[in-house]
Amino acid sequence: MRRVTIAAVVAILGVAGVAISQLPALPALPAHAGGAMLPTELLTHPIDEATADAAQIARGQYLAVAGDCMSCHLRDGGEPFAGGLGLNTPFGVIYSSNITSDSQTGIGAWTSEQFYQAMHDGKGIHGENLYPAFPYPWFRLASRADDDAIFSFLKTTPAVHYTPPTNHLPFPLNVRSAVSGWNLLFLDSQEFQADAAQSAEWNRGAYLVNGLGHCGGCHTPKNALGADRSKQFLRGGDLETWIAPDLTGNSRTGLGNWNIDDIAEYLRTGRNAHAAAGGPMADVITYSTSLMNDDDRRAIATYLKSQSASPTVAPSTPDQQAMQRGAEIYSDACTSCHLEVGVGQLRTFPPLGHDAMLQQANPAGLVHLILAGTRIGTSPTRPSPLAMPSFAWKLSDQEIADVSTFIRNSWGNEAAPVSDSEVSALRRKLNLETVHLTENSGDQN
Repeated sequence: MRRVTIAAVVAILGVAGVAISQLPALPALPAHAGGAMLPTELLTHPIDEATADAAQIARGQYLAVAGDCMSCHLRDGGEPFAGGLGLNTPFGVIYSSNITSDSQTGIGAWTSEQFYQAMHDGKGIHGENLYPAFPYPWFRLASRADDDAIFSFLKTTPAVHYTPPTNHLPFPLNVRSAVSGWNLLFLDSQEFQADAAQSAEWNRGAYLVNGLGHCGGCHTPKNALGADRSKQFLRGGDLETWIAPDLTGNSRTGLGNWNIDDIAEYLRTGRNAHAAAGGPMADVITYSTSLMNDDDRRAIATYLKSQSASPTVAPSTPDQQAMQRGAEIYSDACTSCHLEVGVGQLRTFPPLGHDAMLQQANPAGLVHLILAGTRIGTSPTRPSPLAMPSFAWKLSDQEIADVSTFIRNSWGNEAAPVSDSEVSALRRKLNLETVHLTENSGDQN
């Protein structure tokens, strides 16, 4: 997941212009000798205790990790927090904003009150509405103290003078005042309230999942206007060419077969005995959950394991000829990593049996993996970026449909068959109709 609410109404925190800050300038974190800090270094660099407000800055650094700010505000080849990441949404192309300490193109001239209004109410520096793809519907659950800490940290980041491209949004989506109506309809005014009937650990997990972590931004289905379908909380969401899986207790499509330790390990390393984090979730692991502390990862796991299972829908029976063709393709193309009976290689190449992502109602996640490949998220304990190669150049639409159907209905999996038209449509979206090298082209290299 780049970490973004793709199905929400458009735009990351888009601001232009500056205001005079009433706060004293804070010392910037040191830059790399050869330029800007690496993203993970900026997120983990120790704050000098002699720095004014060092404790608050360090707290804000950690909270920026918990909020996964880096994933959206880092473009390929760009500097940390400088923005400019292009996001293809159902509503147009949007670009993340610059949130470095630069006073002209970033937030260096903002006040803490202006930052709080952005995080809590979705208001820009001039009071303009921000689009709810900037996850203020979730961030607003964060406390004012936490918002102030994040702001203090961002004010110390190296200033990067960079203006992201203009969003490409059709009328009337480019009229920000229309967001006022969206807020009236969908913005929950309720701030986070601890549940006295639950443990402190559970409440901490709820605060992180529903607030800064904004997990529902991807993992909760959206309505036509990009708002959460609240009655389907964490039941999985469509992310254009990816799928954010069900996080409920469903044993087939969700986390029903995972225990608390499994979830915590996945958040810490990007892999466990059940799965590995590819696609947009890879960045969440690299820039967020792997850098969090064990207590918070376990709190998140505790909260997620308390979620009731989503309804199980009986899938249709796949065609046996498609299954046979898929088995032959699997044997030829997949067994070197995932082995003949889909058992995988522990914490290196994930097992494919009883796999929640493979059994989602929408097969786009699996089809995307086969077409374009992916890289597993890295972490301090698992620094090697293991990859799944692209097979778009090697397999036809029908072959990918057949092997997807086979994988989705083998080794304990049960899911709807995949059609060649579904593969063809996704191939077009991924611009893979013409054979060319991709980041994960694998043996085509």
